[in-house]
Amino acid sequence: MATGDNPSTPADRLDDVRTVMERAAKKAGRSLSDVTLIAISKTHGAEAIQPVIAAGQRVFGENRVQEAQEKWPALKAETPDIELHLVGQLQSNKADDAVALFDAIHSVDRPSLVKALAKAFAKTDRRPALYVQVNIGAEEQKGGCAIEVLPTLLASARDKGLEITGLMCIPPNGLEPAPYFALLAKLAAENGVQKLSMGMSSDYETAIMCGATHVRVGTALFGARG
Repeated sequence: MATGDNPSTPADRLDDVRTVMERAAKKAGRSLSDVTLIAISKTHGAEAIQPVIAAGQRVFGENRVQEAQEKWPALKAETPDIELHLVGQLQSNKADDAVALFDAIHSVDRPSLVKALAKAFAKTDRRPALYVQVNIGAEEQKGGCAIEVLPTLLASARDKGLEITGLMCIPPNGLEPAPYFALLAKLAAENGVQKLSMGMSSDYETAIMCGATHVRVGTALFGARG
């Protein structure tokens, strides 16, 4: 399994992660092209991100709107084909800013945010892909909607004209992730949702074998958080 201690150059680390991804996809009878690698660059500055861009990575993820606003406009100006995903919690009052900057938002998890995003969409022609975050392990400390309210939240989003692209989850720490990934895939199928954002540096290989379409890898690419 790839770790942040693997090869020292960004290009080598990126190759290492892609090799693991390809192996997992092959085991699952899938194509590597069906899985998008989101490089999680939260807490890392432009000087750490630029070499990863130079190595060929184009899809990045951030946890906070304000942090992304501080570093990504300049980086995207240099490399216009960057795709930026918000993977952290989103406050409703930041919906306009998130829609303006991000190409995908992975943390839709409550009716008030659905309402705020619908209002933000009405003000612009930008349409970031939207993922509903599911609290797959029913953990009080984690964001995400409860499994039992997922159908209602999806219906609310669709009623407001929002297309939900996929589901996202973070399994409980320290437990085998595969059953949680399998459950998210089941929920997606039951609710007519196509994409699955699941898997991080410690478990993205397992996630791919369980059907992930997007894996969120930070430490294996950047090392420990800055």
